[in-house]
Amino acid sequence: MITYVLKRLGQSAFVVLLTVSTVFVLIRMAPGDPATALAGPNATAADLAKIRTQLGLDGSILSQYLTFLERLFTGDLGTSYSFRAPAFDVVIDRLPYTITLALAAVALTAVIALPLGIWMSRRADTGREMGANIVTIAAQSMPEFWSGIMLLTVFSVLLPVLPSSGFTTWPGLVLPATTIALLQVALISRLVRREMVSNLTSPYLTVARAHGIPERRLVWGYALTNSAIPVLTALGTRFAAMLNGVVVVEVVFNWPGVGSLVVRALETRDYPLIQATVLITAALAILVQLLIDLMYPLLDPRIRLGKATAR
Repeated sequence: MITYVLKRLGQSAFVVLLTVSTVFVLIRMAPGDPATALAGPNATAADLAKIRTQLGLDGSILSQYLTFLERLFTGDLGTSYSFRAPAFDVVIDRLPYTITLALAAVALTAVIALPLGIWMSRRADTGREMGANIVTIAAQSMPEFWSGIMLLTVFSVLLPVLPSSGFTTWPGLVLPATTIALLQVALISRLVRREMVSNLTSPYLTVARAHGIPERRLVWGYALTNSAIPVLTALGTRFAAMLNGVVVVEVVFNWPGVGSLVVRALETRDYPLIQATVLITAALAILVQLLIDLMYPLLDPRIRLGKATAR
């Protein structure tokens, strides 16, 4: 296991470096100039040149990249242009809000999607299951900005029972988490339904039924356990993606997380802040994926890290 973990950490470090290097090049090739964003539209050419020199943007992309790597390996991710503070500290300050929102959304998704998927699998190919499919497909088809605005309209305007933006109190978490979960419930419940139908018709359950094992135990103890790995993978993947910031939801609800921070960084061409955000969130996302891989043997004893048990 130690060898496997070390190998995965080495691969992960390479992926993170490749990701942040790609972003480093692309943001400098994109239209826009940090000097213009900082100096304003009335700045002279001399003003812009002075700002570029101060920011270290007057050299070639290669020289800027080498300087970036040198600072990166010493733990310096640069100073944010707009916040005038270390970019690492700015991202870390916002990260707990995004993690809180992601955890709430994943928890809500699991609480709703697992029972719903099991219910659909027990009524496969019936009119009730078709009706549930229509509802989940409709939820999956709704853009997050639209469902977020609809929830705001209903629960913050027509029925002012929940905060409309920000995270000053815990009720402020309800609407953004629900907005994200609407899409995730549609995806995960259909996945649970598919896996459960496959397991419920497996020969081992037929034999278990013949031995008189109660149906509830067959469903929740056997079939669901054998469906856990793909479901856990899907939930973990969605959580890892949310760590990069649920941009649309965070903007709609004025959520002070990484997603809204990225939007501001892109608007102001804040290169250090963009690079720090990509580096930190990519590292966290890969760490989550590694933890999911390490949980597989706990769910299925036949699995061994790196290979399956020989038959």
